[in-house]
Amino acid sequence: MNKTLQEGLNLAKGIEAALAGKKVNCEVIIGTPFIHLASLAQTIDTKKIGIAAENCADKVSGAYTGEVSASMVASTGAKYVILGHSERRAYYHETPEILKEKVLLALANNLIPIFCIGEVLEEREAGKHFEVVKSQIENSLFNLSAEEFGKIVLAYEPVWAIGTGKTATAAQAQEMHAFIRATLAAKYGKTVADNCSILYGGSCKPSNAKELFANPDVDGGLIGGAALEVESFMGIIEAFS
Repeated sequence: MNKTLQEGLNLAKGIEAALAGKKVNCEVIIGTPFIHLASLAQTIDTKKIGIAAENCADKVSGAYTGEVSASMVASTGAKYVILGHSERRAYYHETPEILKEKVLLALANNLIPIFCIGEVLEEREAGKHFEVVKSQIENSLFNLSAEEFGKIVLAYEPVWAIGTGKTATAAQAQEMHAFIRATLAAKYGKTVADNCSILYGGSCKPSNAKELFANPDVDGGLIGGAALEVESFMGIIEAFS
């Protein structure tokens, strides 16, 4: 929940200008509040920069005042939707069942879900981090066919390393990403697992991005605060090689 509409559009235009004429080795997607989506789709070249909503409802339509459906998101020109973010799970009590519905509705509206998973500090310290992450994947995504799952992007958020002063090492990130890929391979086979993009979402910034992205199973980043300024976001984009 950052940036007014005008500030958000200026940031997006700044990123687009910074990317102009540059050869980058990754896709760039901007995730914005709902009120920015339609304006953003008309302002930037969506063939060069993707647009993601930060959430969508678990209902098709109807008397759900304040909610925004997957079809509404798709109608703006957005192609992606972030689902299951740790803040949505923690503050708005989004359960695996709710998230399962959101994923199905996103896919039905040709949106690509960026599905977030990750453990909190107590779970990490109790040695339950693999169990928690596996459960989050199984309970919200393993109802999908291999073809449907092929449209999912995963984002691992070590919640304990976000704004806590604790930092996940590149080795810890790789260890969890490898575990996630092995979990997918056991269900859907090696090809589906290898083709799934698994992003890292734990305090990624220009100073540690290159080391994180060098890991074989880290396919990119889900960036928070470091994406709120053009210079720092570009530093992360340029670290991907």
